[in-house]
Order: sequence, then structure tokens, then C-alpha cells
Amino acid sequence: MGNDSFVIAEGMAPPQRILFPPEKICMEWQQRQRAGAGLHNLGNTCFLNSVLQCLTYTPPLANYLLSREHSRSCRQQGFCMMCIMEAHVNKVLHFSASAIQPWAVIRVLTRIGEHFQHGMQEDAHEFLRYTVNAMQRACLSGSSDLDISSQATTIVHQIFAGVLRSRVTCLSCKGVSDSYEAFLDVPLDIKAASSVTAALEDFVKPEQLDGENCFKCGKCDKMVAASKRFTIHRAPKVLTVCLKRFEAFTGAKISKVVAYPEYLDLRPYLSQTAGEPLLYALFAVLVHSGGSCHAGHYFCYTKASNGLWYKMDDTAVDVRGIDTVLKQQAYLLFYVRRSDLKIGERASSSPAPSYARSFLSQWAAGSKPTRSVDPQGLPRRTKDVAVGTEDAPEASGSSATASKSQLRRRRRTGPPIRDHAPRDHAAPGPSNAAPSWLPQAVLLWSNPAEAERAEQIPAAGLCLRSRFVEYTDYTAQRGGGEDSPTS
Repeated sequence: MGNDSFVIAEGMAPPQRILFPPEKICMEWQQRQRAGAGLHNLGNTCFLNSVLQCLTYTPPLANYLLSREHSRSCRQQGFCMMCIMEAHVNKVLHFSASAIQPWAVIRVLTRIGEHFQHGMQEDAHEFLRYTVNAMQRACLSGSSDLDISSQATTIVHQIFAGVLRSRVTCLSCKGVSDSYEAFLDVPLDIKAASSVTAALEDFVKPEQLDGENCFKCGKCDKMVAASKRFTIHRAPKVLTVCLKRFEAFTGAKISKVVAYPEYLDLRPYLSQTAGEPLLYALFAVLVHSGGSCHAGHYFCYTKASNGLWYKMDDTAVDVRGIDTVLKQQAYLLFYVRRSDLKIGERASSSPAPSYARSFLSQWAAGSKPTRSVDPQGLPRRTKDVAVGTEDAPEASGSSATASKSQLRRRRRTGPPIRDHAPRDHAAPGPSNAAPSWLPQAVLLWSNPAEAERAEQIPAAGLCLRSRFVEYTDYTAQRGGGEDSPTS
């Protein structure tokens, strides 16, 4: 899947219109600077602050919003989520103060999702889904009677959306039935998984359909036993992963440690598993702190354009090391496609870490690592890590109450979050030493005191799905098996 063309996956109709030229999407930061402003907590808004910060540091989205291209051509009257996000991102990254108040987003909460209310604790994943959907609606404004494939050509869906393939194979005649679904994030069950890679393996593992779940085979013309398997058929430019930490009905939280890599190869989970690694780089981690969905606090870690990681906890923005970032009870993970990393080559802009280069060199040598790699470049399935204590979350500055009748009337797809986590001001901080692979011009940011004086570095849980036409091929044998063409 390249960055300069819109890819049509096998079995899917091509779009009748291209709403945004794919070659104009810039996957790498167009300017380098330190992290921007923090966000004031304006009454149980840590969920909102964390999601906004993760979106602000999504490179292809930020590049577009910083260009102000949308507002120059927007003809939408009234509420436009893209205009609001454009103003917000520019304010955060260009504002001289240490923190801003995100009132522009809070004022339109009910326009983003009619059930959202200021002062109520909300689920960060749910808010992310509704915010991205609101941006998509803004991009589709003024475009009517569009086919499903054309709707997927907005800049929002070209960045965040991918396509899942569901393949059902009749165990009697071996006939294959494929259907396709658009997704904006991948929800992973972590009950039996100790790592993201293990959860992804479970996600694509075939499921047996028998007994009451038998499949009606068109060729056999009867109910038969079958196998069903999901794979990623078209990979997104930005991969969002939701670790399902909250029980749907009880709200109980799964607080186990789930390891996640800084670099993720998505190739083993595609419909087409043959080929070079499809490498993604972690750039944001959203964390929920607390014992259950009924009490806790949200904060996040984001990678700024200068290559350094920052912990963003409402108004506080502090440099952190990658070791700290990878030891969190993550709820949402954000990865960006790194197509600039070629086998035997270094990244064209900022060089890759040594262990990422080792990962790629193994491919060039013919030794295929199937999962993530540790800092020494060795393949691994699971690496046990402990949740760090140096980043204990702080409590929200204020909270609002709602009557029981109001709470009973409200509908939600995610659990409520109370922003009441304790803070630990005495917790020691991690080392802020910059990794050796960063360019020399970026190393100065490893010292927060120097960063304050330095000038800006110049530029050098639920899966949202759309309807797709089912494609069926009843053949005794299918040449590619599971490996039909993809991204």
C-alpha cells in the first residue's frame, strides 16, 4: 500500500470519485519542534484531553490541519469538526503558553455525540470514535449520493480506515465466501493474551462454525460446518488498537500487563502474508489509570515531531523515555505506517533505531522474524514488563455531578470514567536520555532546560464498519488459499 495512490483491494468496487488526492497525504512531520501546549481539565475532561493530544500528534492528520487547507475551502455552515480540529491543533502547536483551555471542543460535545455532556465522565475510546466520525461527516459535507468506496477516499478515512476481510470456508465442498468491512480501529481481546502480537494472532485465528452456528453453503444448499477467519485486507496508514480492558456489562477492568512493541509488523495478520514487513511505528499511547471503569483518570504519551516522547497529563507536559512509554497499562495504541523504512536502507528523514534496523536486516538476510523485536533486535512473542510507578496519574481538578434520573436516561457504548485517580508528586521520574539514533539537532531536546531556551528546529472496542458487497467464489480449490492480494 503506497502513499501516492488509492489502493483497491481485491473483491471491492473502485470508488466513483476521489475526494482527497492520496498523493497529498504527508506521512512524516513537515516541521520539527518540541511538544506543544498542555490542556486544562475543565471538569472531568481528561478523556477528551487525552484523545485530542493523540490526534494532535498523528503526523499525517497534523500536517494537513497545520496547512489550514480545509478551512480555506470549507463551505459548511455551522458545526464543522474539521474546522474545529484545525484551529485546535494550530493553537496547541503554536501557542506560547504552557496550557490552553479546549473550550472549542467542549462546546460542541453534543454535536460530536448527542449523549455526551460536559462534566460527565466518558470513555476515551468512545469519544475517539465519535470524534473521527464527526471529522468524516465534515469531509463528506456537500457530497451526496456517494458510493461506499468513494466515501472511503476522504482524508480522514484514508488516514485511519482499513478493510477487514471475513472469509468463510465450507468444510464439505471447500467453497469460499468473502465479505469486507471497513474499520477505524482494531479491538483486541486481552483476557488470554500477554502481548499485542499474541492478541493479534488470536484476532486472525480461524473460528469453527458448527452446531447452532452452522453456515448455509450456497453450493451444498444446506447448513454445514465451516471455518471463519478475519484478516486485515487493506491496512490503514494509521493503525489504532484498542485493548479491551473493560467488561461490557459489569464494567470490571482487566488490569493485567499487556506488552506492546515500539515497532509492529502487521504483515502476519494480513490476507496476503507473503512479502516484505509492513512496519508501523508507535507514536501515541493512551492510558487509563484506576481499578475499574467507575473510577480513574486518563493521560497519554505522544511522540512529538522532534522525535522525543512526552507524557501529557492535562496541563503537564514532560519529557519521558521510551522505556517508560512501553511499560504502561495501555488502553489505546496508535501506530503510523513507516513505508520509508526499506530493507537494507535507513529512513529518509529520521533514522530508525538500531533494533528496527536489525529487524529489517534480518529480512534482508532471509531470516524472517514473525513478530515484534526487542531492543537487541531479537524476535520475541512476549516480553514481560512491569507497570512503572514513576508516572502515577494526578487527580482531576474538578468534577461535576448529575442526577440519578439523568444517568438512567443516558445511553452509552462505553463505560463511564470518574476522574478521581490519586496523584503521587513524590514519584521519581525516569531517565530522559535521548536515544543514540536521534539526529544531533534533536539531541538538544533531551535536556528540558535546554529545550526551553532552544529555538524551533527547522524542517529537514469497537470496530466502526461500513457495508460492502459480499463476494463469493465456490471452487473446490483456490489457488492462493488465505493469501489473496491485499494492500
